[in-house]
Parts: sequence; structure tokens; C-alpha cells
Amino acid sequence: MRLLFILPAIGKKPGQKYIGTWKMEPLTISTLKALTPPAIETSFYDDRLELLPDLSDIDAAAIVVETYTAKRSYQLSDRLRAQGIKVILGGYHVMLAPTEARAAADSIVIGNAEMIWQTVMEDLLADRLRPEYTGQPAFSSVRPDRSIYRGKKYLPVGLVETGRGCIHDCEFCAITSAYHGRYHRRPIEDILSDISQHQSRYFFLVDDNLFADREHALALFRRLRDRQIKWAGQGTLMIGRDPELLQAMKESGCEILLIGFESLNDDNLTQMGKLHHLRKDRDDLVRAIHRAGIHIYATFVFGYDQDDEQTVAEALAFCQKHRIYTAAFNHLLPFPGTALYDRLKQTERLLFDKWWLADGYHYGELAFRPKKTTPEALARACYEARKQFNTLPWLWRRFWQVAKRSSPMLWLLFWVMNGSIGSEVSQKMNVPIGENLDELPK
Repeated sequence: MRLLFILPAIGKKPGQKYIGTWKMEPLTISTLKALTPPAIETSFYDDRLELLPDLSDIDAAAIVVETYTAKRSYQLSDRLRAQGIKVILGGYHVMLAPTEARAAADSIVIGNAEMIWQTVMEDLLADRLRPEYTGQPAFSSVRPDRSIYRGKKYLPVGLVETGRGCIHDCEFCAITSAYHGRYHRRPIEDILSDISQHQSRYFFLVDDNLFADREHALALFRRLRDRQIKWAGQGTLMIGRDPELLQAMKESGCEILLIGFESLNDDNLTQMGKLHHLRKDRDDLVRAIHRAGIHIYATFVFGYDQDDEQTVAEALAFCQKHRIYTAAFNHLLPFPGTALYDRLKQTERLLFDKWWLADGYHYGELAFRPKKTTPEALARACYEARKQFNTLPWLWRRFWQVAKRSSPMLWLLFWVMNGSIGSEVSQKMNVPIGENLDELPK
């Protein structure tokens, strides 16, 4: 039995390479590889890096589907099934839109695969695949098998998972919908083992909210202190109120914290359900994180009912004032299965019933009508904010603050990271979803 793992790509412009910052190692693939029994011969096609290989000796394929890659996933599935290849679909999009995915596959896996993958593989070997399998939000002690990446080049940062889900209930968040507002922590010994087996000393700790379980996070950070690694992760602004946790983070090697500010407008924060960010001391919390020697990657989403060009400008000014390490000014996207999608559909504000499958939809476009401005104007405001934030004068102003509170290694990373993000601002705009992926260059 020969099984092909597939990671579909988002799309690319004709004649251009795939976006470089979208080429991180695919943790899901290496985890599935580790869970697959030796009786099944495996290979891996990364749609972001290469052209589809010869399929003549492939018996089955497992495709990891995200909402942005759903269109391409179904294209590939149709192509494989037409050649008699069994197709199994899984991933977060399948969790959020199982009925849609079921029509494009021989079998789907809803939820996390760790506790069910052995059964799926046994049924595949016995030629008795069920139409649907349901996994549970649980971790396996099996380490990801990164040998499946051999011959492929990814960004030089290792991905190690520390938890899944989030305790908050943000209206727009697909993770909230997938895990129903619950957080599932990974055992610390498994995290440490995973780190020790990775060749990199630079990591992104994959976790939608590192601080969802404070005691677990504190214990992890203390265990990481002697590992001599540098890492980035994702959490909330509330870490600024916890000096003990901040110190433990820094001592463990944390250099950059991704914080979803989402909005600076209280009405927007209330509407999206991000009540924990309704803060009068927002500036003080940012300063506390900076004083701890941790840099901030700030992300914003625009499209809630109080948003227009002015709120985008205010977010840009906030990031410039605090000399934020790097930032993302994104428009809101209604993901299937979220409360946001349901609300916009009920109020007839969606421009596409399923933007992720719509012909002619491009990355960077709004998929709904905002209240206070037009879709085109808001998309343009986000684009202009990204451009201005990454102009050379503002890069230099931010760099001097970075230099004061970090090592030379972070100085170099600042220029590499922001240089890549800045150079890709225009490249990412209007990338056609699911298109031009059967051609070089990649």
C-alpha cells in the first residue's frame, strides 16, 4: 500500500514564485507520518514547493485541508479519484465544513487524527474505508517524523506544538468553533522531547493561546530555561499584568510574542467578543512586555461595524508609537462554522456564499460588505498600512528600539523578517485562490 500525503497551496500569480513566508514546515504531515504503520509506504507532495509527481504507483492520498486551500484540495482530490486513487480529507476546514468535504472524498476525518489514524489506516489496508471518522482533541506521545521533509526546503524555524484550542470565545475565530472554547494542553515531557529531537534551535511554539493554562505555561517555561533555545509564540495582551510569567518566558528563550490585538475600538472588541482586551491600560501592558525584553508581533483585523479607514490609521499609529517589532493589518474573513459567518450570512452581507471556493476570489479581498465603508476601500486601507509600516524610515525607527532590548541575533532577524514581510506586501495582494499551481516557478 502506497500512501501520498498532500499539503495543498493557497495559490500564486502566473509566472511568479509562491509566497516565501508561507513556506513553513508542515507539522501535521510529519505527525501523520509518525502515526502511519510501517506496512504502508509513504511519500509527501508539498504543493507550495513542487509539481505533482507521477501517481501511477499511488494507492491512496491523505490531503490536509485549510479554508484557504479548500479549492485546491478539491481540485487535487478530483484528479486523484479520477485515476482510481482513494482520497482521505482532514484538517480544520473539514472540521468546520464536513458536509462540503464529504462530497469531495472517499473518506473524511473530522477532528484531531491522533486517536483515530491507526483505525483509518487499518481500514485502508483492508479496503473497508468508512465515509467518515471522528477524532478527539487529544495528543499522542508519538513524536513527529520529520524525515518526510527530506529534500524539501522550509523556513529555518522549527514548529513544536504546546496546546490546542483557546478559552476565549471570539466571534470570528475558527479555533473557537473547532474546540468549542476549550483548551487542551500537551504534556510537557512530550514538548521537551520534541524540541530535543529537532535540529533547529529556533522555534515557534504552536499554540493559539500559550497562557490559556497559566500553571502549565509557567511550568513549561521553567523547564525550557536550560534548553538554550530561542522561541516565539502566541498569547494575549494580559501577559503584561503577570511579571512572574513574563520573567519566566524571557528566561526560557522567548523573543517574540504574537498578540492578536484585533482592534483598538471598544465597540468592535465587544462585538467580536474579545472582552479581555477592553483595556484602559493597553499602553502600559505593551510597555511591560517590552520592559521584559520581549518583542511584539501585533495583528489586527478590520471589518467590524465601527471600522473604516480611520480605525486602520489608528492601529498603524499605535504600532508606530510603540515601535512594534512587526505587525499585520488584515481584513476580517468570515470562516465557515464561525458565529461571524452565520451573522453575516443571516444579515445578507456576504459577497460570496463560499468565498474559499468562488471563482475569481483573490487573497486580500473582502468577502463581505462592511458597514461604514466599501470592501474595496477597506482592503486598500489595510494594504496601505502594511506598506507604510514597512517603509525604510519607520523600519529604522523601530530598529533602534529593538537594538536597545535585544541581542545582535534579533537585530538580524528584525531586518530579515521585516524585509521579507515588506517585500511581499504587494506580492500577496490579489493572489488568485487555488490557481496557477500546476506550473513553475514555485
